[in-house]
Amino acid sequence: MSQVMIGLLFLWHLLTFGAAKEKAPFCQILESPEFPLLSKEGDVMIGGAFSIHSKITQPQLSFTEKPSRVTCSSVNLREFRFAQTMIFAIQEINKSKFLLPNVSIGYRIYDNCGSTLTSMRAAMALMNGDEWTVGKSCSGQSAVHAIIGESESSSTIVLSRTTGPFKIPVISHSATCECLSDRKEYPSFFRTIASDLYQSRALAQMVKHFGWTWVGAVNSDSDYGNNGMAIFLAAAQEEGVCVEYTEKFHRAEPEKLVKVVEVIRKSTARVIVGFLAHVEMNNLLEKLSLHNITGLQFIGVEAWITADSLVTPTSFSVLGGSLGFAVQKANISGLGDFLIKDFWETEFKCKETNNDTKAASCEGNQDLIELQDNDDDVAELRYSNNIYRAVYAVAHSLHSILKCSKSQGCDRTIKVTPWQVVESLKQVNFTINNGDQVWFDSTGAAVARYEVVNWQRGSEDSVQFKPVGYYDASLPPGQKFVLNTKAILWPGGKTEMPVSVCSKQCRPGTHKVLQKGKPVCCYHCIPCAEGEISNSTDSNDCKKFKPELNTKKHLMGKT
Repeated sequence: MSQVMIGLLFLWHLLTFGAAKEKAPFCQILESPEFPLLSKEGDVMIGGAFSIHSKITQPQLSFTEKPSRVTCSSVNLREFRFAQTMIFAIQEINKSKFLLPNVSIGYRIYDNCGSTLTSMRAAMALMNGDEWTVGKSCSGQSAVHAIIGESESSSTIVLSRTTGPFKIPVISHSATCECLSDRKEYPSFFRTIASDLYQSRALAQMVKHFGWTWVGAVNSDSDYGNNGMAIFLAAAQEEGVCVEYTEKFHRAEPEKLVKVVEVIRKSTARVIVGFLAHVEMNNLLEKLSLHNITGLQFIGVEAWITADSLVTPTSFSVLGGSLGFAVQKANISGLGDFLIKDFWETEFKCKETNNDTKAASCEGNQDLIELQDNDDDVAELRYSNNIYRAVYAVAHSLHSILKCSKSQGCDRTIKVTPWQVVESLKQVNFTINNGDQVWFDSTGAAVARYEVVNWQRGSEDSVQFKPVGYYDASLPPGQKFVLNTKAILWPGGKTEMPVSVCSKQCRPGTHKVLQKGKPVCCYHCIPCAEGEISNSTDSNDCKKFKPELNTKKHLMGKT
């Protein structure tokens, strides 16, 4: 997002709060404060920003009167689960006798409704707090010591640029744009997920590994999609892979999506690299299903390859056999029960213990199968684990700043500032309960570790994301990328790998001649002229035949 756009968003935010009627001798929030969706007070505070609602109705900006507030709709249970995971981790730390033993962590979690506009509002609220008057002078102290969020790269960029000048650490669990690795631009940004630099290059390596030299490419028109695709295209060129087309669209641009589907329908590439957020992937899937465009090999990214929201009765005909990189699975003891209890009560509007006379009792007869259509991160806890690790990273930073010890507790006289947390986060290196080691590299990111998963049919027509390999950037070069090709099922349930080339190999006795106006992967196979030979596949030229040499011995490399 450009600096100009950020400035306009900031101006819009100021307008929504109105102008002060008169100068006051004390520091105050203008108009009504923004209250968090979920909150609890503590000795130190952590902020959270999630898209708990996924749609907004934007006000008309006439610039002649104060804009009305945006309205949010369409609850996103996946993001709500992320917020609940943050609360679970905080509660677990508050009960610990070893980590921050006599210090409580509180939280303020805001809903950005999946919009950069409300993301700016949430960022300002997290910095300012929600009290009308904070004293006779502005202390400059943030209301929170760190912020967990957001899920998408574009919103995270807004959040990080807004809070950056105040040195408030932001830790994202799923914002992967390589652009966020710029420490000059984002000095207080961290993430418990790797940059797309690694995933994009690994995508090119995967395509090359299977001999697919002719592919299509589609990406979300966003910071995430555009940056990730740019890295992939550069890496693909280095690997000798040609791209038949590159198309992009945004979730709010249905007319562009129609064009993308038409390009795919007319193309000859049988492999598509989809660098898409799960929302755009869902939109593309619906259109491909509608036009019965099936049998293509999709190569996916972590944003959608394990998204349960894409699993529908008709989706497997389009996405069956897909391969892609996924955030690693994890196990967090107790989180599953904690989440199911909260989601049960949210989905069925009931209480497990019926002390509330206004709410129905959860009698146990509701069927959790009803929840399977939601984008469920409970079973495999991929992104939830990243949030869990982010909260623990902040806690370990605070533990160090407050000079905590098991015998004497923490020094509560120390006034913690956000910039201290930033510096302490750079040094954290610890292992959480499930065995994961947590630390940040020089760009503030976690080490790149992915599972390679394959969309396969499970029992009773279910879909399973079967692990068929892994990528681990921390391992030596020859061990980073491992694939079990025999375990892969390709589109249509086939065991034979699909072929996606612009031109078939030229056999011995022929040579390649590039097709005019097409990439280097597209060529004609022309027979050698009389008196010339080529003794290998895909020869670029033919060589003069020397009759004084024994032909058989010459072809065998002997004289």
